[in-house]
Amino acid sequence: MPTTSTSTALDTILGAGVPVVSVAPVGLDAPDRPLPLQVRVSAPVTGSDLPVLLFSHGNGQHLDAYARLVSSWASYGFVVVQPTHLDSRRNGFGFDHPVFPSIWRERTTDLVRVLDQLDTVEAALPGLAGRVDHTRVAAVGHSWGAQSVQALLGARVLDDQGRPGEDRRDTRVTAGVLLAATGVAGDELVPFAAENFPFMRPSFAELTTRTLVVAGDRDQSAMSTRGPDWFTDAFTSSPGATDLLTLHGGEHSLGGISGYEAAETTDEDPARVALVQRLTTAYLRSALDPEDDAWERARASLPTSPDAPASVTGR
Repeated sequence: MPTTSTSTALDTILGAGVPVVSVAPVGLDAPDRPLPLQVRVSAPVTGSDLPVLLFSHGNGQHLDAYARLVSSWASYGFVVVQPTHLDSRRNGFGFDHPVFPSIWRERTTDLVRVLDQLDTVEAALPGLAGRVDHTRVAAVGHSWGAQSVQALLGARVLDDQGRPGEDRRDTRVTAGVLLAATGVAGDELVPFAAENFPFMRPSFAELTTRTLVVAGDRDQSAMSTRGPDWFTDAFTSSPGATDLLTLHGGEHSLGGISGYEAAETTDEDPARVALVQRLTTAYLRSALDPEDDAWERARASLPTSPDAPASVTGR
C-alpha cells in the first residue's frame, strides 16, 4: 500500500502486522438455505485471544473479494470470517428469481449461522484452535452488507405502515463498522429501489451497539435522489453510532475496497483504501478493548487541513 504521512502515523499507532493464513471454502451447516453456505476464514499466523470479525460483502460479491481489507484486519490480529451470500453473482439469483425477495433476510441469517458455528470456523484453519476469543466479536459490512450487519447491531426495517419490523439484534456482536450504508427511506428513494429493496426502509433508532459509520463525500447513489449525505444517516439517526468517518473524494467503493479492478470501483485510490484499513482497525481494537486507545490516537493523527483525505465526527 502507498505510504503517506497519515498512514505512517497510523502504522506507528497500530504497530506492525503479521503474516496471514486463509482457508476457503469452509462449509457451514445451513439446512434450509437454497444453496450451501461457504465462508473464508483468515487469521494471523501468531497471537492468541484473537477477536472475531464477521464481514458481509456488497451486492454480487463473494468470499474471495475485499482481500485488501480482510488481509489487513487479519494481520492486525482479527479472525475474519467472510460468507458468500445468496446474491453473489456466482449464484445467478437475479431480481426476477423467486429466491431474491428473501435474500436480504437470509444475509443476516448467514452471519448468525457463523456465530453459531464458531467452533467449526476455528477448527477449519490449521493452527488456529485455542487461539480465538469467542467473547469478542465485531461485524463489518459494505453497502448491502452494511444492511445485513446493522440488523445484528439493532437496526430494524420499517414495514409499509412505518412500524419497526423484526428485532434481529445479536448481543454476541458488541461493535460494528458500516461502510457506505444506505440511508433512511423517503420520497427520494427511486421506484426501483422501493420495489426491490425493502431493507432500504431502515430504522436506526434501535441501533444501540457501538458503531463506526464510514461514508464517501462523493457517493451519489442511483437508489436515491439525495446526495452523499444519505450515507451518513446511520450516524445521525442512531444512538449507537459513536463516530462518522468521512472519506474526502470517496465514492461508493471507498477507493476500491472490494477490488481495484472490480467493475464497481469508480474511485480507485490505494491511499484511500489504506486509510479504511487502518482507521477501521483502530476503531475496532478500541471498541473491543476499553483499555486500547488506538482509536483516540488515530483520530488525533488525522490532519485538519482543507485538503485532508479524511475527517472524523464524533458524539
